[in-house]
Amino acid sequence: MRKKELIQYKTPFYCYDLELLSQTLDEAQTHAKKHDYHIHYALKANTNVRILNLIQSKGFGADCVSGNEVKKAIETGFTSNQIAFAGVGKSDEEILIGLENDIFTFNCESVEEIEVINELASQQNKVANIALRLNPNVDAKTHKYITTGLEENKFGINSWELEGLIEKLPSLTHIKVTGLHFHIGSQITSMTPFKNLCIRVNELNHWFLERGIRLEHLNLGGGLGIDYQSPTENPIPDFELFFGIFNQFLEPRPNQEIHFELGRSLVANCGSLISKVLYVKKGIKTNFAILDAGMTELIRPALYQASHSIENITSESTKLEFYDVVGPICESSDCFGKKIELKETKRGDYIKIYSTGAYGEVMTSGYNLREQNPVVYL
Repeated sequence: MRKKELIQYKTPFYCYDLELLSQTLDEAQTHAKKHDYHIHYALKANTNVRILNLIQSKGFGADCVSGNEVKKAIETGFTSNQIAFAGVGKSDEEILIGLENDIFTFNCESVEEIEVINELASQQNKVANIALRLNPNVDAKTHKYITTGLEENKFGINSWELEGLIEKLPSLTHIKVTGLHFHIGSQITSMTPFKNLCIRVNELNHWFLERGIRLEHLNLGGGLGIDYQSPTENPIPDFELFFGIFNQFLEPRPNQEIHFELGRSLVANCGSLISKVLYVKKGIKTNFAILDAGMTELIRPALYQASHSIENITSESTKLEFYDVVGPICESSDCFGKKIELKETKRGDYIKIYSTGAYGEVMTSGYNLREQNPVVYL
């Protein structure tokens, strides 16, 4: 987007490239369908309505982690029988939303949760389809805040609980176990953790079969990472390699469906945060480019030290300098990147922060009574 097109919009604002999003969705579906895999889009990554409408139109299901996400999925056209409801702490009210809409499955993360769903389903005279989210104790080798598949994490049912759960299932007459669910973490760029996941899933799938429990589906979660450092060179993740790993190492039973829950890999690179330089402050050891966007617009760098590609898109200088790119919020953690090489930067220049389509707009806040500006679509 050129400067003359940018200056008509009030900064900071999110900008979405819907054509790139469409291409990414088509690429993912193409390689998933080769193996008859099913993809549920993880709404937590981005709930922008234009984006949801496009994803739904491409035939994706929905992966939700709150009752309101279930409602939003239905409002934007996702069919109930394609909605998986995950989350480690579902309230009674949220469970009832799922029951009322006859969703595809509740991905259950504890024995107590299963008991609550059974009780609420009995009150509704319904049988709820559930998948058991098992903790495979597989290390995703990613940031500790987005690792979810280790026994030390709060997610999932641990292996030592399974025998007791199996003994209890016959008394839970208002639930039906239809599948197993796994998710080991996010922003995974090596295929080795996914291979290790397949090996563990094969073991658990066989364990249930030995006990006479035939599962209709396996849900392998998501977690595929993107290239945050070179988003223009690699705008679309390698879905062929990703799904190929599961096709190579996963051993499903005949007629057992395979499901995935992808979020970041589908939407991250279609989004950018556009901001304007308020001030440039010269320091002794560094220069500060102070933007009108802050952690209220993009919290990922402050929350878990995420790194985004940053570019000055309006400077005409040929000189390059290093800057700490920071926001206006009264927190020292309000920093998008340190020692970022940019074209010589001055007040009024426009800065583009790439790959913010996932966990960007959806995590904005009103801290400091900040207001969010309208989104722009390409």
